[in-house]
Amino acid sequence: MTAAFVYDAVRTPFGRYGKALAGIRPDDLAASTLKALLERHPDFDPARIDDVILGDANQAGEDNRDVARMAVLLAGLPVTVPGSTTNRLCGSGVDAAIQASRAIEVGDAAVVIAGGVESMSRAPYVLQKPEKPYPAGNETLVSTTLGWRLVNPKMPSEWTISLGGSAELLAEKYGISREEQDAFALRSHQRAAAAWDSGVFANEIVAAPGSDLARDEAIRADTTLDALAGLKPAFSETGSVTAGNSSPLNDGSSMVLLGAEGALDTEPLARITGRGVAANEPQYFGVAPVEAANRALARAGKTWADVDFVELNEAFASQTLACLKLWPELDPEKLNVTGGAIAIGHPLGASGGRLIARAAHELKHRGSGVAVVTICIGVGQGLAIVLER
Repeated sequence: MTAAFVYDAVRTPFGRYGKALAGIRPDDLAASTLKALLERHPDFDPARIDDVILGDANQAGEDNRDVARMAVLLAGLPVTVPGSTTNRLCGSGVDAAIQASRAIEVGDAAVVIAGGVESMSRAPYVLQKPEKPYPAGNETLVSTTLGWRLVNPKMPSEWTISLGGSAELLAEKYGISREEQDAFALRSHQRAAAAWDSGVFANEIVAAPGSDLARDEAIRADTTLDALAGLKPAFSETGSVTAGNSSPLNDGSSMVLLGAEGALDTEPLARITGRGVAANEPQYFGVAPVEAANRALARAGKTWADVDFVELNEAFASQTLACLKLWPELDPEKLNVTGGAIAIGHPLGASGGRLIARAAHELKHRGSGVAVVTICIGVGQGLAIVLER
């Protein structure tokens, strides 16, 4: 067994739904980010890449034909470089990195690029084939942008509620108020804006093709508690979950360069020392990261007392705060120190790579430490990775 290291990681700025990146195909978006990553390592021969594994939650439109392999070809890499696309919904990018690190550790690969891409703006409508030929009536187009569609009627109805409905359940179950959710959302925007202003993200951002977007488009640096409090509940008339305390719909891509020790002639950012996957009831998907992170830490031989900071994907403020309640050993100030998905955005397949990039670059900045990267996944799953430097 060898060790798996993160040598570099980049992402595009994340665009808002229908805005700056909406005109870019997901395969082009992934290809440009892959090319930009490799351009940072001009002495590395791309023919040495053993595999490219990308997460993509949709795969129903322009990303349908194994978008990882399409990215390899569109980026001009040697045709001998393979590509595989994985789908664990919101956790797809983390899943890609987990698969890559395992391949490296067992010796099946020396260099693998992992990450992900998502264009929620360009997610198509789909038309289900009729069960009988030549239907006389109208047919219904179904949006593939987010959440359940074409639901199997055998699924219990409590499992197939909307993601926002699940966030409301978590708020109720764990006693999380509207005020707490809005305060956390404000914190996310303030921290992300401050990070951009101080140049924290500079070394992990690459441009998207055909766009002059230079900063995450969903961050609202000027928002206030009063502004957030004025928003109506989005999923229930009497609820507490709003568009302001939820992650938005986004477009973006991310890439993580992983390799065995000495595989690249550059100092690694961090080492992957633990991985965890967990599952629970689908309607409470938001707290699945709790057990996933606990397992990853145990496999790394660490406890919460050893952790310097955590990158948890903020699908909803209620979901993030519920996780914090279930991690009593974790100092809340160590969570998402440079903001999270409520402000930065959540292009599903790309979010895992963003989290890993942020953690790895932060570890390099600090010089040493232990970081946990974790993410919740619709239908009741969670993933986590422990990084050390």
